[in-house]
Amino acid sequence: MATAARVIAVASNTTTASCFLRKAPLVLKQRSLSSSGGRRLTKRLFFTCNAIHKPQVQIKEEGQPETLDYRVFFVDDSGKKISPWHDIPLHLGDGAFNFVVEIPKESSAKMEVATDESYTPIKQDTKKGKLRYYPYNINWNYGLLPQTWEDPSFANSEVEGALGDNDPVDVVEIGEKRRKIGEVLKVKPLAALAMIDEGELDWKIVAISLDNPKASLVNDVDDVEKHFPGTLSSIRDWFRDYKIPDGKPANKFGLGNKAANKDYALKVITETNESWAKLVKRTIPAGELSLL
Repeated sequence: MATAARVIAVASNTTTASCFLRKAPLVLKQRSLSSSGGRRLTKRLFFTCNAIHKPQVQIKEEGQPETLDYRVFFVDDSGKKISPWHDIPLHLGDGAFNFVVEIPKESSAKMEVATDESYTPIKQDTKKGKLRYYPYNINWNYGLLPQTWEDPSFANSEVEGALGDNDPVDVVEIGEKRRKIGEVLKVKPLAALAMIDEGELDWKIVAISLDNPKASLVNDVDDVEKHFPGTLSSIRDWFRDYKIPDGKPANKFGLGNKAANKDYALKVITETNESWAKLVKRTIPAGELSLL
């Protein structure tokens, strides 16, 4: 029997950019800013393009959840498949970014974009042919920043020389509302955690959705502790320890085991956006990664 496909609207009245499907290198400008530690960081601005109205992005589910063939594809308003990694724009202006939900809060199925499959749908991760689950529920909405990539050939001198994990940058969205797989949210970054997983750098950008009632109150790392007390340490501890029940060692964190501030998070986003641009321009070998 043919597998049924379910089409669900996940974003409406969204504004995207005229470079929606463009795989072009970034044109960057620079200006300086200060980090929380007093050092001068160089802020390289994202490329910009004219905003246009994009009425709707939908998800198309194929297969049944919690099966090996389950996929969540993204389609535009004409029904054409698009990639949530490559085709949804990163930067929305005014400090806002698109965030694609892979794992809703209070769930344990380890969902992720299939970076090696055409149109990079969301699927449940596997190991040795079996579906993967976290040992306990994740307490936040979790997903990716589109048009970012952690370059596995780049050794980050600020984080123990760790190499990128070959994936888009992860986001931990701290709002109270449980979101849906494939939902696209407008978020603002607040902090960054430099997780080191088996020697690979796996950034966690802490962010909040702009539709959260507290969003206007939370603008940097210190505001997170004020309005969401204990959240940053809980995120760090959760990602540090989640592999221990499977007999693996705890993950480590760089940057003094602390969350970096918003400016540093923006620096991470900028750098990984640049890496993605090089990837899709094919100035860096893609290996098994899909660029469709």
